[in-house]
Amino acid sequence: MIFFILIIIIAVLMKSPWFKGVMGEFIVNVAAKLMLDKNEYHLIKNVTMPTEDGTTQIDHVIVSKYGIFVVETKNMKGWIFGGPNQSTWTQQIFKYKSKFQNPLRQNYKHVKTLQSLLGLSENQIHSLIVFVGESTFKTNMPENVTHGIGYIKFIKSKTRLVLPVENVREIVNKIEAGRLTPSIKTNRDHIKHVKTINNEKHNNTKDMSATPKYNTANPVIAANTCKACGSELKIREKKSGDDIGKKYWVCIKFPECRNVVPYS
Repeated sequence: MIFFILIIIIAVLMKSPWFKGVMGEFIVNVAAKLMLDKNEYHLIKNVTMPTEDGTTQIDHVIVSKYGIFVVETKNMKGWIFGGPNQSTWTQQIFKYKSKFQNPLRQNYKHVKTLQSLLGLSENQIHSLIVFVGESTFKTNMPENVTHGIGYIKFIKSKTRLVLPVENVREIVNKIEAGRLTPSIKTNRDHIKHVKTINNEKHNNTKDMSATPKYNTANPVIAANTCKACGSELKIREKKSGDDIGKKYWVCIKFPECRNVVPYS
């Protein structure tokens, strides 16, 4: 019985965002250690930095004479649609779609935090996004948005010296000194900070959509989103029961989100 319960617990953990994040970072770590010369590239993992409004957490920082690579990891599956100037990107798994923050914008804050700490120029620091897992890009991505070990190719493509060799170790030491001590508490406090920000954004969205105006001329609502989770709403028609044929606005994340609004 205990063994069976342990199997269930492990199965649940393996499907959790936390586990996916850990595995994604593990894959990036292993690739860096195996494929990058440790004498030239210095890997720093899980860097939590203080900011004016709380903290920001960087998955990986790789310091070299060719610049500093600020790495954001995404462990996702399905089709990925997005562009550098879009605020959100789309993940599609079969017919289900969900939105997530443009990782380039997410990594922008990481880059600027390090740039301020180290006093570097823009050409000395590189933003790098790494998708791992069973995902496929369905739109053309910038060269710094990579999949799997393709991020190693991007790093090695930077061959122009932008940092004096004698300064590399100094920069590594400065990042280590400026980061918060890696610990469960540091990670927990950062997660709490992120949840607070997300809740504030969600509440602002709810306030703005207190009186929804639905675009009934189009089966996809162009301007409004699900008040429960912020995703898109679509029209669905009841297929059975007394109200067969009746239409409703249904969240595209159904059944995870069960927000339903009468069609009018």
